[in-house]
Amino acid sequence: MGSEPQERAEQLAYSELMAAMLDERKRRQKAQKILAVVRHALGRESLDGLTALDVGCSAGFIADELALAGARTTGVDIDEPGLAKARERFGQRVDFRVARGEELPLDDDSVDVVVLNHIYEHVVDPEAVVAEIHRVLAPAGVLYLGIGHRHQLVEPHYRLPFLSWLPQRAADRYLRLTRRGEQYYEHYYSRTGLRRLFSAYDIWDYTLPVVADPAAFAGTDQIPAWVSRVPGRLLGAAAPLAPTYIWAAFKEGAPAGPPLRLPPAHL
Repeated sequence: MGSEPQERAEQLAYSELMAAMLDERKRRQKAQKILAVVRHALGRESLDGLTALDVGCSAGFIADELALAGARTTGVDIDEPGLAKARERFGQRVDFRVARGEELPLDDDSVDVVVLNHIYEHVVDPEAVVAEIHRVLAPAGVLYLGIGHRHQLVEPHYRLPFLSWLPQRAADRYLRLTRRGEQYYEHYYSRTGLRRLFSAYDIWDYTLPVVADPAAFAGTDQIPAWVSRVPGRLLGAAAPLAPTYIWAAFKEGAPAGPPLRLPPAHL
């Protein structure tokens, strides 16, 4: 999976570095996509009576949507400015805590829904975070994964083509030459590396189901309507080019929702 960049420190106060974390409309829209996948994976419309955890919650919009959907929700992050904003607005609905993903302040098997959305590339020790999530996830629960990968065509943080493909020194040089920064911090895995990272889970790939039926998964803001008319075989051939993989991970179980135009693939 490649070596970690040397002296890689934690990204504190990430919401102050990345303005998109404070874009309420987009964050809530993203939350609706997450909820649609979670509901299908669990085979239930309501999250009433469930517990939920948003790992890397920052300013709290996704955690708030989980709470509004009925779940008793906890949000954890090391982004203290973001958490302060979250507590001010949503603290009556969500329990926000300063905590690292490597040391979640929750009991074993205690969480029904965990969200890890575009987080693993930012943490110092992804393997430890993934193992800790496995510890707290309930046996019948689901882990939602929104995950970028090394071979995405355009790196999403800097909008530079092929940036995430490069070795660390070359990526740093690319940033400096384009005047986008001094050091490329994010660290992505290949698809094979991601499958190894989450090898303790039973994985179902929802990427194609979401692309094939964006209306059912609240994806019409980013996926054009004509995509739903593309034959499934062609969509499947293009799947590795998707910039984000959408996976549902289980300790035990499988998607329980109704049939879809393209079913989630068991990895």
